[in-house]
Amino acid sequence: MEVAVKNIQGKDTGRKVTLSEAIFGIDPNDHAIYEDVRQIQANGRQGTHKAKERGEVSGSTKKPFRQKGTGGARGGHKRSPLWRHGGRVFGPKPRDYSFKLNKKIKQLARRSALSYKMRENGIMVLENFELQTPKTKDFIKILKALQLEGNKVVMVLPEGNQNIWLSGRNIPKTDVVRAADLNTIDILNAGHLLILEGALDKLNEQLA
Repeated sequence: MEVAVKNIQGKDTGRKVTLSEAIFGIDPNDHAIYEDVRQIQANGRQGTHKAKERGEVSGSTKKPFRQKGTGGARGGHKRSPLWRHGGRVFGPKPRDYSFKLNKKIKQLARRSALSYKMRENGIMVLENFELQTPKTKDFIKILKALQLEGNKVVMVLPEGNQNIWLSGRNIPKTDVVRAADLNTIDILNAGHLLILEGALDKLNEQLA
């Protein structure tokens, strides 16, 4: 499938690039997408939640009152979970939520997400460009020229570029990522993917 290459002025360069059917034109696998998104979100969890149990809260273990004759329920000590300020029963403890997912499943998930985005006409290819200085104003001009201002946009670069990244980081609904760091959630959340020509080669290397 061929896609026209645009420049940062929003004009057609007259050139076209061929997108790989094996990456942008497959029958999407929804379960692979689900597993990859679940892993990304699980790996992002800190897992530092903690509640004190009866052996960890402060307080004496002395029996507060005699066993019988008070007319109330018996009590062992004031750290009991049944009492106010007592420990919690089976409270959360720090844990690692991350889990392993096969590399081929992750690749299939990204190819599926890119294929969905291609069906929605949400992929635009830009010719490679550089910004001499980091200026948010210049990045906004590019979005305006492409008629994407105010939309959810993810720009995919072949390599890290400090000037482009700094120019786009403060713009709402806009993200700038390297092709190597592009994940399934980035693709699904984006209304439009702006892929630089050089980044296409990187995606072909990773996902073909």
